[in-house]
Amino acid sequence: MGKSITIILFIIAFSCNGLAQTVGLKSNFLYALTTTPNIGMETRIFKKSSIGFNAGFNPFRLPAPSGVTQSTNPKLFHWIIVPEYKYWFCRPYERWYAGVYADYGKYNLGGGKFLGIKDLERYRYEGSLVGGGVSVGYQWAFARRWGVEASLGVGYMLLDYRKYYAGACGALVKQAKRHYIGPSKASVSIIYYIYSSFASTQIM
Repeated sequence: MGKSITIILFIIAFSCNGLAQTVGLKSNFLYALTTTPNIGMETRIFKKSSIGFNAGFNPFRLPAPSGVTQSTNPKLFHWIIVPEYKYWFCRPYERWYAGVYADYGKYNLGGGKFLGIKDLERYRYEGSLVGGGVSVGYQWAFARRWGVEASLGVGYMLLDYRKYYAGACGALVKQAKRHYIGPSKASVSIIYYIYSSFASTQIM
């Protein structure tokens, strides 16, 4: 898996050498609040287009809630990869854009109250997700090499999962699939432009 991600990032960064004028590294602050390290890379490919690749991986075991034994085995294990194409209404890395993105990942989570979902206190879900959607966002630079991006997206996800009782070796409850349509992307990202032909002139 790690080797595949490295190859994809390499292709994104260097396959468009003649066209790319900016390459940026980013991290989604909202996603990081879930204790999930994440990183993305993006590069311009045409006059008003860019492509990017974002990935997040959470390997951490969580502490049990106060007053609850560790046997609940709370966890938020998951990884996800999100490639995205963006069309910029002004020019790449400046102001508004519309995009399309895809999602693929695996997860193993439960044993605690995450994101206000009470069902996760009693059960654990293990499975995979695949989907995609459309996004809109805004980006601006606040320093020569630094910028901020905010975006939202809505789309479709297919969740293929097994449901267990929470706790180590909890019994299987059921195996099912769920089709989800709705908000599936939200980000406030900090960007570092590792190569930029306009970073010195686009501070807003």
